Amino acid sequence: MSEHHADRHKNILVAGSANLDFVMLTPHVPAPGETVLGREFATFPGGKGANQAVACAKAGGALTRMLLALGEDAFAAPLEASLREAGVALSVVRSSAASTGMAFICLAEDGENAITVAPGANSLLGPADLPALESIGHVLLQLETPLETVEAYALAARAAGVRVLLNAAPAQVLPAQLLKAVDVLVVNEGELAALTGTNDLAEGIARIQVPCLVVTLGARGCYARAEGRVILQPAFVIDAVDTTAAGDTFCGVLAAHLGQGAELADALRHASAASALACTRLGAQSSIPTRVQVEDFLRTAPAPSPDAYARLAAYCGMA
Repeated sequence: MSEHHADRHKNILVAGSANLDFVMLTPHVPAPGETVLGREFATFPGGKGANQAVACAKAGGALTRMLLALGEDAFAAPLEASLREAGVALSVVRSSAASTGMAFICLAEDGENAITVAPGANSLLGPADLPALESIGHVLLQLETPLETVEAYALAARAAGVRVLLNAAPAQVLPAQLLKAVDVLVVNEGELAALTGTNDLAEGIARIQVPCLVVTLGARGCYARAEGRVILQPAFVIDAVDTTAAGDTFCGVLAAHLGQGAELADALRHASAASALACTRLGAQSSIPTRVQVEDFLRTAPAPSPDAYARLAAYCGMA
């Protein structure tokens, strides 16, 4: 492989959403109609696309570029600053027709959350906004921008010989044409159920036919199937403070390691470790660890026990 081709193989384009997160700390997530007295309030840069871009850049080893849409307002500035500080190169589509995206997050003491998103400028990101892909090896997509745009980007990347990673979140049914263009599909259990129409995990896994399927299973770990081979990665045990960006951290770090040519098992291990670390800190992008922090964690964290692998296999219907 030539040096030029190797460098391109590593470079990653994240195309997706950026939101400013308005976070309220509460004793518990309110039930419908319930009013809960909050304890603290803060704003944090967020959005699935931006979170994943930051995670990808912090994982190191390659250039991470992000295509995003922002409004012409004060909310855009902290988002751009956070991305640039993490080392993300930006391709910004500026909109005067919509505000920068916002998310309102209720964060409970046990680390669980409830999120409402106002997409704003994210909904205006269009197929024509995709930059040239000559220097890109992998494109990482999510579903907080218009579905037709996501499909157009995936098809364009496939046509250009660029690997397509799709985090199918938030949960929704996807067109068959989009799924055919995906090389690596990352979903959680709810997203898998929305895609396949079944709540049976094993059945849902069997119904999805993509070259590589990764199903994140929260505190249990994750399941992956690629080229007919199954890989299980039990979760690392941590005390969760805030799970807001855990899935995004996983996706960004997974993309970074795959872009560097890592074996899937190693990429899953690093992504799981980074996701665990993110849960121990408050905020979205502010919680995402660096590559050095992840490596330090992996050196000291106990390896998953045989029982952990057995429980995960049984949960996935393999036992």
